[in-house]
Amino acid sequence: MLNFLQISPDTVNFGFYFIAFVIALILIIIISILGKFLSLWFQAFVSGTPIPLFNIIGMSLRKIPPRIIVNARINLFKAGLKEISVADLETHFLAGGHITNVVEALIAAEKANIPLDWRRATAIDLAGRDIKDAVATSVNPRVIDCPSHGSYITGVAKDGIQLNCRARVTVRTNIAQLVGGATEETIIARVGEGIVSAIGGSDTHKQVLESPQKISKLVLEKGLDASTAFLILSIDIVEINLGENIGAKLRTDQAESDIRIAKAEAEKRRTMAVAMEQENLAKVRDMEAKLVEAQAAVPLAMAEAFRSGRLGIMDYQRIQNIQADTDMRKSIAKPENETKGPN
Repeated sequence: MLNFLQISPDTVNFGFYFIAFVIALILIIIISILGKFLSLWFQAFVSGTPIPLFNIIGMSLRKIPPRIIVNARINLFKAGLKEISVADLETHFLAGGHITNVVEALIAAEKANIPLDWRRATAIDLAGRDIKDAVATSVNPRVIDCPSHGSYITGVAKDGIQLNCRARVTVRTNIAQLVGGATEETIIARVGEGIVSAIGGSDTHKQVLESPQKISKLVLEKGLDASTAFLILSIDIVEINLGENIGAKLRTDQAESDIRIAKAEAEKRRTMAVAMEQENLAKVRDMEAKLVEAQAAVPLAMAEAFRSGRLGIMDYQRIQNIQADTDMRKSIAKPENETKGPN
Protein backbone atom coordinates (compact mmCIF):
# COMPACT_ATOMS: atom_id res chain seq x y z
CA MET A 1 0.00 0.00 0.00
CA LEU A 2 2.80 2.42 0.80
CA ASN A 3 4.57 1.57 -2.44
CA PHE A 4 1.39 2.42 -4.39
CA LEU A 5 1.07 5.85 -2.79
CA GLN A 6 4.69 6.72 -3.17
CA ILE A 7 5.29 9.45 -5.89
CA SER A 8 8.25 8.99 -8.07
CA PRO A 9 10.70 11.86 -8.70
CA ASP A 10 9.97 11.77 -12.42
CA THR A 11 6.32 12.47 -11.79
CA VAL A 12 7.18 15.44 -9.57
CA ASN A 13 9.52 16.90 -12.19
CA PHE A 14 6.91 16.50 -14.92
CA GLY A 15 4.28 18.33 -12.83
CA PHE A 16 6.67 21.16 -12.06
CA TYR A 17 7.61 21.64 -15.69
CA PHE A 18 4.00 21.54 -16.76
CA ILE A 19 3.02 24.25 -14.28
CA ALA A 20 6.00 26.35 -15.31
CA PHE A 21 5.07 25.93 -18.94
CA VAL A 22 1.49 27.02 -18.29
CA ILE A 23 2.63 30.05 -16.30
CA ALA A 24 5.11 31.00 -19.02
CA LEU A 25 2.44 30.63 -21.66
CA ILE A 26 0.10 32.85 -19.70
CA LEU A 27 2.82 35.44 -19.24
CA ILE A 28 3.61 35.37 -22.95
CA ILE A 29 -0.06 35.91 -23.77
CA ILE A 30 -0.33 38.77 -21.26
CA ILE A 31 2.87 40.37 -22.51
CA SER A 32 1.71 40.05 -26.15
CA ILE A 33 -1.59 41.69 -25.25
CA LEU A 34 -0.02 44.42 -23.16
CA GLY A 35 3.03 44.78 -25.37
CA LYS A 36 1.72 47.72 -27.39
CA PHE A 37 0.56 49.44 -24.20
CA LEU A 38 3.96 48.87 -22.58
CA SER A 39 5.74 50.28 -25.60
CA LEU A 40 3.56 53.42 -25.51
CA TRP A 41 4.09 53.75 -21.75
CA PHE A 42 7.82 53.40 -22.17
CA GLN A 43 7.83 55.91 -25.06
CA ALA A 44 6.00 58.47 -22.93
CA PHE A 45 8.27 57.75 -19.97
CA VAL A 46 11.52 58.29 -21.85
CA SER A 47 10.04 61.45 -23.46
CA GLY A 48 9.56 63.06 -20.07
CA THR A 49 5.76 62.90 -20.13
CA PRO A 50 4.92 59.80 -18.09
CA ILE A 51 1.38 58.47 -18.59
CA PRO A 52 0.08 55.73 -16.25
CA LEU A 53 -0.13 52.31 -17.88
CA PHE A 54 -3.68 51.77 -16.67
CA ASN A 55 -4.65 55.10 -18.28
CA ILE A 56 -3.29 53.89 -21.62
CA ILE A 57 -5.20 50.61 -21.27
CA GLY A 58 -8.34 52.55 -20.37
CA MET A 59 -8.07 54.55 -23.58
CA SER A 60 -8.30 51.34 -25.59
CA LEU A 61 -11.31 50.21 -23.56
CA ARG A 62 -12.99 53.59 -24.24
CA LYS A 63 -12.45 53.14 -28.00
CA ILE A 64 -9.79 55.85 -28.06
CA PRO A 65 -6.61 55.11 -30.09
CA PRO A 66 -3.86 55.31 -27.44
CA ARG A 67 -1.05 55.88 -29.92
CA ILE A 68 -2.65 59.08 -31.26
CA ILE A 69 -3.19 60.47 -27.75
CA VAL A 70 0.29 59.53 -26.54
CA ASN A 71 2.02 60.96 -29.61
CA ALA A 72 -0.05 64.15 -29.37
CA ARG A 73 0.82 64.54 -25.70
CA ILE A 74 4.53 64.04 -26.38
CA ASN A 75 4.53 66.56 -29.26
CA LEU A 76 2.72 69.18 -27.17
CA PHE A 77 5.05 68.66 -24.21
CA LYS A 78 8.15 68.96 -26.37
CA ALA A 79 6.75 72.15 -27.98
CA GLY A 80 6.31 73.76 -24.56
CA LEU A 81 2.51 73.36 -24.36
CA LYS A 82 2.57 71.48 -21.08
CA GLU A 83 -0.77 72.75 -19.77
CA ILE A 84 -2.76 70.52 -22.15
CA SER A 85 -3.50 67.26 -20.36
CA VAL A 86 -4.26 63.75 -21.58
CA ALA A 87 -7.84 64.21 -20.41
CA ASP A 88 -8.21 67.27 -22.68
CA LEU A 89 -7.00 65.23 -25.65
CA GLU A 90 -9.37 62.37 -24.86
CA THR A 91 -12.33 64.73 -24.43
CA HIS A 92 -11.71 66.39 -27.79
CA PHE A 93 -11.38 63.04 -29.55
CA LEU A 94 -14.63 61.77 -28.02
CA ALA A 95 -16.34 65.00 -29.16
CA GLY A 96 -15.44 64.16 -32.75
CA GLY A 97 -12.39 66.39 -33.13
CA HIS A 98 -9.24 65.86 -35.15
CA ILE A 99 -6.46 65.55 -32.58
CA THR A 100 -3.57 65.52 -35.06
CA ASN A 101 -4.70 68.68 -36.89
CA VAL A 102 -5.30 70.57 -33.66
CA VAL A 103 -1.92 69.59 -32.18
CA GLU A 104 -0.05 70.52 -35.36
CA ALA A 105 -1.92 73.84 -35.55
CA LEU A 106 -1.10 74.67 -31.92
CA ILE A 107 2.58 73.88 -32.40
CA ALA A 108 2.73 75.96 -35.61
CA ALA A 109 0.95 78.88 -33.92
CA GLU A 110 3.32 78.67 -30.95
CA LYS A 111 6.36 78.82 -33.23
CA ALA A 112 4.91 81.70 -35.27
CA ASN A 113 3.86 83.72 -32.18
CA ILE A 114 0.18 83.55 -33.19
CA PRO A 115 -2.17 83.78 -30.17
CA LEU A 116 -4.07 80.49 -30.17
CA ASP A 117 -5.09 78.54 -27.07
CA TRP A 118 -6.44 75.01 -26.70
CA ARG A 119 -10.04 76.12 -26.11
CA ARG A 120 -10.22 78.26 -29.25
CA ALA A 121 -8.40 75.68 -31.37
CA THR A 122 -10.77 72.87 -30.39
CA ALA A 123 -13.81 75.13 -30.93
CA ILE A 124 -12.61 75.95 -34.44
CA ASP A 125 -11.98 72.27 -35.17
CA LEU A 126 -15.39 71.17 -33.88
CA ALA A 127 -17.03 73.94 -35.94
CA GLY A 128 -15.85 72.15 -39.07
CA ARG A 129 -13.06 74.56 -39.99
CA ASP A 130 -9.60 73.33 -40.94
CA ILE A 131 -7.57 74.76 -38.07
CA LYS A 132 -4.29 73.55 -39.57
CA ASP A 133 -4.99 75.35 -42.85
CA ALA A 134 -6.13 78.46 -40.94
CA VAL A 135 -2.82 78.69 -39.08
CA ALA A 136 -0.91 78.04 -42.30
CA THR A 137 -2.82 80.89 -44.01
CA SER A 138 -2.04 83.16 -41.07
CA VAL A 139 1.66 82.52 -41.61
CA ASN A 140 1.58 82.40 -45.40
CA PRO A 141 -1.12 84.77 -46.80
CA ARG A 142 -3.43 83.42 -49.45
CA VAL A 143 -4.49 84.92 -52.78
CA ILE A 144 -8.16 84.77 -53.81
CA ASP A 145 -9.28 85.41 -57.40
CA CYS A 146 -12.24 87.76 -57.67
CA PRO A 147 -14.44 86.56 -59.26
CA SER A 148 -13.42 82.99 -58.55
CA HIS A 149 -15.03 81.34 -61.60
CA GLY A 150 -12.88 83.15 -64.17
CA SER A 151 -15.43 85.70 -65.43
CA TYR A 152 -15.36 89.49 -65.03
CA ILE A 153 -16.72 92.03 -62.59
CA THR A 154 -18.73 94.49 -64.67
CA GLY A 155 -19.28 98.12 -63.77
CA VAL A 156 -20.53 101.19 -65.66
CA ALA A 157 -18.94 104.63 -65.30
CA LYS A 158 -21.01 107.81 -65.28
CA ASP A 159 -20.32 108.40 -68.99
CA GLY A 160 -22.11 105.12 -69.79
CA ILE A 161 -19.05 103.04 -70.75
CA GLN A 162 -18.96 99.49 -69.40
CA LEU A 163 -15.72 98.22 -67.80
CA ASN A 164 -14.86 94.57 -67.17
CA CYS A 165 -12.16 93.80 -64.62
CA ARG A 166 -10.60 91.06 -62.52
CA ALA A 167 -8.95 91.40 -59.13
CA ARG A 168 -6.82 89.37 -56.75
CA VAL A 169 -7.35 89.69 -53.02
CA THR A 170 -4.52 88.80 -50.62
CA VAL A 171 -5.94 87.65 -47.28
CA ARG A 172 -4.70 86.28 -44.00
CA THR A 173 -6.78 84.18 -41.64
CA ASN A 174 -8.23 86.05 -38.67
CA ILE A 175 -8.07 83.40 -35.95
CA ALA A 176 -10.21 85.47 -33.56
CA GLN A 177 -13.09 85.58 -36.10
CA LEU A 178 -12.72 82.07 -37.49
CA VAL A 179 -15.67 80.78 -35.44
CA GLY A 180 -18.80 82.57 -36.67
CA GLY A 181 -16.96 84.72 -39.21
CA ALA A 182 -17.97 84.95 -42.87
CA THR A 183 -16.13 82.75 -45.35
CA GLU A 184 -14.21 83.29 -48.58
CA GLU A 185 -17.40 83.66 -50.65
CA THR A 186 -18.37 86.72 -48.61
CA ILE A 187 -14.99 88.33 -49.26
CA ILE A 188 -15.40 87.77 -53.01
CA ALA A 189 -18.93 89.21 -52.97
CA ARG A 190 -17.94 92.29 -50.98
CA VAL A 191 -14.90 93.01 -53.14
CA GLY A 192 -17.02 92.67 -56.28
CA GLU A 193 -19.60 95.04 -54.84
CA GLY A 194 -16.89 97.55 -53.92
CA ILE A 195 -15.34 97.46 -57.39
CA VAL A 196 -18.72 98.01 -59.08
CA SER A 197 -19.40 100.93 -56.72
CA ALA A 198 -15.97 102.47 -57.37
CA ILE A 199 -16.38 102.23 -61.16
CA GLY A 200 -19.90 103.66 -60.95
CA GLY A 201 -18.63 106.64 -58.96
CA SER A 202 -16.07 107.61 -61.65
CA ASP A 203 -17.04 110.48 -63.94
CA THR A 204 -15.52 108.85 -67.03
CA HIS A 205 -14.12 105.43 -67.89
CA LYS A 206 -10.80 107.08 -68.74
CA GLN A 207 -10.24 107.92 -65.08
CA VAL A 208 -10.52 104.23 -64.19
CA LEU A 209 -8.19 103.17 -67.01
CA GLU A 210 -5.63 105.80 -66.02
CA SER A 211 -5.53 104.93 -62.31
CA PRO A 212 -6.82 101.42 -61.48
CA GLN A 213 -5.19 101.68 -58.06
CA LYS A 214 -7.88 104.18 -57.08
CA ILE A 215 -10.38 101.35 -57.21
CA SER A 216 -8.28 99.26 -54.82
CA LYS A 217 -7.89 102.21 -52.46
CA LEU A 218 -11.62 102.96 -52.39
CA VAL A 219 -12.49 99.31 -51.83
CA LEU A 220 -9.96 98.88 -49.00
CA GLU A 221 -11.26 102.00 -47.23
CA LYS A 222 -14.71 100.39 -46.88
CA GLY A 223 -13.48 97.76 -44.40
CA LEU A 224 -14.81 94.79 -46.31
CA ASP A 225 -13.21 92.27 -43.94
CA ALA A 226 -15.42 93.22 -41.00
CA SER A 227 -17.05 90.17 -39.33
CA THR A 228 -15.21 87.78 -41.64
CA ALA A 229 -12.67 85.04 -40.99
CA PHE A 230 -10.00 86.91 -42.98
CA LEU A 231 -7.96 90.10 -42.90
CA ILE A 232 -7.61 91.74 -46.32
CA LEU A 233 -3.99 92.72 -46.91
CA SER A 234 -4.30 94.08 -50.47
CA ILE A 235 -6.61 94.23 -53.48
CA ASP A 236 -4.89 94.29 -56.87
CA ILE A 237 -6.57 94.89 -60.23
CA VAL A 238 -4.96 92.42 -62.64
CA GLU A 239 -7.06 93.03 -65.76
CA ILE A 240 -9.44 95.70 -67.00
CA ASN A 241 -10.95 96.23 -70.45
CA LEU A 242 -13.71 98.14 -72.17
CA GLY A 243 -17.18 96.74 -72.68
CA GLU A 244 -20.28 98.11 -74.39
CA ASN A 245 -21.43 101.73 -74.49
CA ILE A 246 -24.34 101.19 -72.15
CA GLY A 247 -25.23 104.90 -72.06
CA ALA A 248 -25.67 105.13 -75.83
CA LYS A 249 -27.63 101.90 -75.86
CA LEU A 250 -29.94 103.18 -73.14
CA ARG A 251 -30.46 106.48 -74.95
CA THR A 252 -31.24 104.62 -78.18
CA ASP A 253 -33.72 102.40 -76.40
CA GLN A 254 -35.28 105.46 -74.77
CA ALA A 255 -35.59 107.24 -78.13
CA GLU A 256 -37.24 104.17 -79.68
CA SER A 257 -39.56 103.97 -76.72
CA ASP A 258 -40.47 107.67 -77.10
CA ILE A 259 -41.19 107.10 -80.81
CA ARG A 260 -43.48 104.20 -80.03
CA ILE A 261 -45.25 106.29 -77.40
CA ALA A 262 -45.66 109.22 -79.84
CA LYS A 263 -47.04 106.87 -82.52
CA ALA A 264 -49.46 105.42 -80.01
CA GLU A 265 -50.61 108.90 -78.97
CA ALA A 266 -51.03 109.95 -82.62
CA GLU A 267 -53.00 106.80 -83.37
CA LYS A 268 -55.12 107.50 -80.34
CA ARG A 269 -55.86 111.04 -81.52
CA ARG A 270 -56.62 109.83 -85.06
CA THR A 271 -58.97 107.20 -83.74
CA MET A 272 -60.72 109.79 -81.60
CA ALA A 273 -61.03 112.14 -84.60
CA VAL A 274 -62.51 109.37 -86.75
CA ALA A 275 -64.92 108.48 -83.99
CA MET A 276 -65.96 112.14 -83.62
CA GLU A 277 -66.43 112.45 -87.40
CA GLN A 278 -68.64 109.40 -87.45
CA GLU A 279 -70.56 110.79 -84.53
CA ASN A 280 -71.08 114.12 -86.35
CA LEU A 281 -72.20 112.29 -89.49
CA ALA A 282 -74.71 110.40 -87.41
CA LYS A 283 -75.97 113.69 -85.98
CA VAL A 284 -76.30 115.17 -89.50
CA ARG A 285 -78.27 112.15 -90.66
CA ASP A 286 -80.46 112.48 -87.63
CA MET A 287 -81.13 116.15 -88.38
CA GLU A 288 -81.81 115.35 -92.05
CA ALA A 289 -84.32 112.74 -90.97
CA LYS A 290 -85.99 115.29 -88.72
CA LEU A 291 -86.04 117.80 -91.65
CA VAL A 292 -87.66 115.27 -93.98
CA GLU A 293 -90.16 114.48 -91.29
CA ALA A 294 -90.94 118.19 -90.89
CA GLN A 295 -91.22 118.72 -94.66
CA ALA A 296 -93.59 115.77 -94.88
CA ALA A 297 -95.82 117.42 -92.29
CA VAL A 298 -96.25 120.61 -94.44
CA PRO A 299 -98.69 119.12 -97.00
CA LEU A 300 -100.66 117.58 -94.20
CA ALA A 301 -100.89 120.95 -92.46
CA MET A 302 -101.98 122.66 -95.71
CA ALA A 303 -104.64 120.04 -96.26
CA GLU A 304 -105.90 120.54 -92.77
CA ALA A 305 -105.94 124.32 -93.36
CA PHE A 306 -108.02 123.80 -96.54
CA ARG A 307 -110.48 121.63 -94.67
CA SER A 308 -110.82 124.07 -91.83
CA GLY A 309 -111.14 127.10 -94.11
CA ARG A 310 -108.06 128.89 -92.89
CA LEU A 311 -106.39 128.59 -96.32
CA GLY A 312 -108.01 129.48 -99.67
CA ILE A 313 -107.23 128.78 -103.32
CA MET A 314 -105.62 132.15 -103.85
CA ASP A 315 -103.41 131.65 -100.83
CA TYR A 316 -102.31 128.30 -102.13
CA GLN A 317 -101.63 129.87 -105.57
CA ARG A 318 -99.42 132.52 -104.02
CA ILE A 319 -97.49 129.85 -102.17
CA GLN A 320 -96.93 127.99 -105.44
CA ASN A 321 -95.73 131.19 -107.17
CA ILE A 322 -93.29 131.89 -104.31
CA GLN A 323 -91.96 128.32 -104.49
CA ALA A 324 -91.47 128.57 -108.27
CA ASP A 325 -89.70 131.92 -107.91
CA THR A 326 -87.44 130.43 -105.25
CA ASP A 327 -86.55 127.45 -107.45
CA MET A 328 -85.71 129.80 -110.33
CA ARG A 329 -83.44 131.87 -108.15
CA LYS A 330 -81.63 128.75 -106.93
CA SER A 331 -81.05 127.51 -110.45
CA ILE A 332 -79.65 130.89 -111.49
CA ALA A 333 -77.34 130.99 -108.44
CA LYS A 334 -75.75 127.59 -109.21
CA PRO A 335 -72.27 127.53 -110.85
CA GLU A 336 -72.13 127.08 -114.61
CA ASN A 337 -70.63 123.55 -114.51
CA GLU A 338 -73.43 122.35 -112.23
CA THR A 339 -76.18 123.83 -114.46
CA LYS A 340 -74.76 122.22 -117.61
CA GLY A 341 -74.41 118.78 -116.06
CA PRO A 342 -72.27 115.96 -117.49
CA ASN A 343 -71.67 115.84 -121.23
